[in-house]
Amino acid sequence: MILEGIVTTQNSAGDVNVAPMGPIVDESMESFVLRPFQTSTTYQNLKGHPFGVLHVVDDVLQLAKAAISRLEEAPETFQAITIPGQVLTSACRWYEFKVETLDDTDERTRIEARVVHAGRLRDFFGFNRAKHAVLEAAILATRIHILPADQILAQIDALRSPVEKTAGPNERAAFQLVDDYVQASLNGGEGR
Repeated sequence: MILEGIVTTQNSAGDVNVAPMGPIVDESMESFVLRPFQTSTTYQNLKGHPFGVLHVVDDVLQLAKAAISRLEEAPETFQAITIPGQVLTSACRWYEFKVETLDDTDERTRIEARVVHAGRLRDFFGFNRAKHAVLEAAILATRIHILPADQILAQIDALRSPVEKTAGPNERAAFQLVDDYVQASLNGGEGR
C-alpha cells in the first residue's frame, strides 16, 4: 500500500528538505520503501545522510505547497528523538527512519528504510473529498514532466467538483495554488 505523507531529510550542512512522498508501507510500519527520482533533493540527502522522518499529515495546504516547492518559509520542526533529523510540529504521527539499502541503478531509486522510532502528536483529523482531491491534484503537479498535458488538465478539472462541494478555506487555497501552478507550468511558465 502507498501512504501519502511528507518526508523530511537533511543534507550534510543540516539544511532540512520537506517533500511529499508516498512510500510503500504495510500495516506494521516497521519498515517501508521510498522511490524518489534521482533528481530530487530527497534522493541526494538520503544518499549522503541516510536518515529521515516520514510524517502522516492532514494539512493538504502544507502538502500542496511542498509538492510544488512553494513553502514560503520552513515549517516549524523539532529535533527527532533517535536520529539526526527534524520532525514537523504539524504532523499527526511521525516515523524516524534509517536507510537500510539504496539501489539507484534505475531512474527511480529504491530505498529500503527501517523505522527506528515512532511518535504521535495529535489525532488525525481525517480526509473529506476535497482533501483527497487536493492530494491527487498535488501528485499530478509533480508529474508534469511525465504525463501528457491533456491528461493532467482533464484530471485537474475532474477534481475541481469535490473541492467546490466539500472544501474548507485551506482546501480551496491549496487546490487553487496547485491549479495555478499546473496552468502556468503547462503554458510555459514556472508556476506561481
